[in-house]
Amino acid sequence: MSNIHFDYSKALRFVKESEIVNFQEKINENYKAIYNKTGKGNDFLGWVDLPSKTESSLLDEIAKTASALRAKSEVCVVIGIGGSYLGARAVIEALSPAFNLLKKKKGNPVMLYAGHNISEDYLTQLLQVLNEKDYSLVVISKSGTTTEPALAFRLLRRHLEEKYGAQEAATRIVAITDKARGALKQLATEKGYQTYIVPDDVGGRYSVLTPVGLLPIAIAGFDIKNLISGARQMETFVKEDYSIANNPVSAYAATRNALYNNGKAIEIMVNYEPNLYFFTEWWKQLYGESEGKENKGIFPAGVSNTTDLHSMGQYIQEGVRNLFETVVSVENPQNKLLVPQDTDNLDKLNYLAGKRISEVNRMAELGTSIAHVDGGVPNLRITIPEVNESVLGELIYFYEMACAVSGYLLEVNPFDQPGVEAYKKNMFALLGKPGFESETEAIRKRINQ
Repeated sequence: MSNIHFDYSKALRFVKESEIVNFQEKINENYKAIYNKTGKGNDFLGWVDLPSKTESSLLDEIAKTASALRAKSEVCVVIGIGGSYLGARAVIEALSPAFNLLKKKKGNPVMLYAGHNISEDYLTQLLQVLNEKDYSLVVISKSGTTTEPALAFRLLRRHLEEKYGAQEAATRIVAITDKARGALKQLATEKGYQTYIVPDDVGGRYSVLTPVGLLPIAIAGFDIKNLISGARQMETFVKEDYSIANNPVSAYAATRNALYNNGKAIEIMVNYEPNLYFFTEWWKQLYGESEGKENKGIFPAGVSNTTDLHSMGQYIQEGVRNLFETVVSVENPQNKLLVPQDTDNLDKLNYLAGKRISEVNRMAELGTSIAHVDGGVPNLRITIPEVNESVLGELIYFYEMACAVSGYLLEVNPFDQPGVEAYKKNMFALLGKPGFESETEAIRKRINQ
C-alpha cells in the first residue's frame, strides 16, 4: 500500500492513453535492469535497496551524534553542494515551522547552509551570525576538494577553532565523506573528527537517505527512523507490481515520457505549500542532472503557488505550449485556521467567512489546474495525505525510482553528470590552479580576442 497517488487523467487531452501504456514493456525491462544492475551506471545503484538495508544501529548512532550536537549548538551549519545538502534541506524545510522565531521555541538548532555558493557577502554575513552563536558544523564531501564546500569549510573551520580552540572545535565538526580516501577523510583522521560514510555506490543526488541527509535531518530534530520506514514502504510497494495501472512510479515515468515525445519538453513541479519549496529544488537537481544529457531530457522547473500565479502564471497560461505541470497536492495541513467574519466587509471576503484557509487554497489549486488545462497545459497530480517524515520518505523513494526508470526510457545514464565538469575546468583555468596551465593560456586568449 502506498500513500502516494498519481493521476494523469488531466493529460489525456494532449496524449493518448495508448501512448502511455505502450511504455509498459520498456518499463518492465528497466526495472529488471535496475534490480539486476545490468543497465547504464549500474555501479551507482546502492540507493535501490538502501531503505531495507539501513540498520537500526546506524540510525541509533546518528541520533546519538545529533543529540550531542543539538545540546551544544544554537546553530548547525551544513556544508555541501548539490545532493550533499539539497536532500537534507528539502526534508528539514518541509517539516520545520516557516519562521525562525518558532523554530527557536522548539529547542532545536537553527539549520544554516554553506558551501553551495561562492558569495563573499553570504559567507561574511554567515560568519557575523556565528560570532554571536554557539554552533557546530556538518561538512559533506566525498573528495573534500570540491571548490564551493571546501572553500566554505576552510573559512568556517578556522572561525570555529579561533572561537573554541582546536580541541573543542574538533568535537563540533562531523565529516561525511569517503570511507578511506580523499582530502576530507585525511583531515578528519588527523583532527579526530567523527565521520560517517558516503557510500561508494550512491551518487550525491540519490544520497538523502544515507548519513548525508540523515544526520542533518536528525540534528534538526526530526525522526529519521520514520523517514526510512516510509522509504522502505515505497521500496517494497514498487517491487510488487510494475504495471502502469497500479504502480505510480511506472505511471509517472511513462506519462512524462509520452508528453515529452509529444513536444512537452519542460516539466513544472507545482506546490501550494511554501514548506515544499526546497523539495522542488531537490527534485530539480535529481531530474536535471540525471536526464539532461546527449541533447535529451525534460527541463525541470518549479513554481510555488499561489505566489507564482502572480508572476509565472501568465506565461504558464498563455506562453509557448511546450510545457506540462506536475502538482504535488497535500490533502491535510497540520493546522486549522478559519476566515473570520467582518462587519464592514470592505474587502468583499465575507463569502469566505467560516471556511478553512486550506479550503480556499484547495479551490485555488483546482481552479488553476482547470484554467491551465484549458490553456493547453497538461496537468499531472501527485497527492500525499500530509507532510511528515514517513510520507516524505515515500515521496523521496518514489521520485528516485521514477527518475531511474524515466532516464532509462530516454536511453541515458541517469547516474552520471559529465557536463558538470565543464564549468569547473574553465574556473580552475581562470583562477590559475596548478595543473591547468595550458587551459589557463587558452582561455585567456579567448577572453582577449
